[in-house]
Amino acid sequence: MNGFKDWDSDSSEQIHTRMNMLHHKAPMKEQLSTAIYRLKVQQNKLESASMRMQQHDKDIFAKCVSAQMSHDSARAAMYANECAEVRKIAKVMLQSQLALEQVSIRLETIEEFGDVARMMGPVAGVVRTIKSQISGVMPEVGFELNQIGDLLNNFVAEAGEPLGGSSYDVTTSNEESQRILVEAGTIAEQHFKEKFPDLPNGSAQRLGESGIAH
Repeated sequence: MNGFKDWDSDSSEQIHTRMNMLHHKAPMKEQLSTAIYRLKVQQNKLESASMRMQQHDKDIFAKCVSAQMSHDSARAAMYANECAEVRKIAKVMLQSQLALEQVSIRLETIEEFGDVARMMGPVAGVVRTIKSQISGVMPEVGFELNQIGDLLNNFVAEAGEPLGGSSYDVTTSNEESQRILVEAGTIAEQHFKEKFPDLPNGSAQRLGESGIAH
């Protein structure tokens, strides 16, 4: 049981609903397909932004190395500190991108099997968390994720799952939401180390805690 009366559009009730053009509402499965598409659009935006940030980091890193080789420690420190700031943003983007990728995969599973009541709640929680993390970096993505999150929350409500304002807070989200976020963060950390070389010793401020909370 998926908890939805109008999961597919082949029932007589759906046919009757379709005839009422003034009050037509798309079947839930159709709405879910739209949500998946919109999520993937945001993934692509984050991927493109991450690539630009990586190139920007490479340019600054090269200047930092050049300054060190010229024994210009002040300039090297300036470039290294800028690299540190770029990497804080890049890490948030990468973690968000990977978390949304996992969310899309989960939603595709829900779309295929219709197990909404059990699986949608954690997904909605992850989207809410990612929205809060990315809004300060890419407001347009945060705005779109907010709308997608509202749609997913409606799915949860219609499937009979209880909703509460605190249930999607980073510190109180359920175990499954946290598992998805931690897994995305672990993968992001590995990718981050591969994409961003260590800064020269003594020339950078330590990277602060800037990623998605685990």
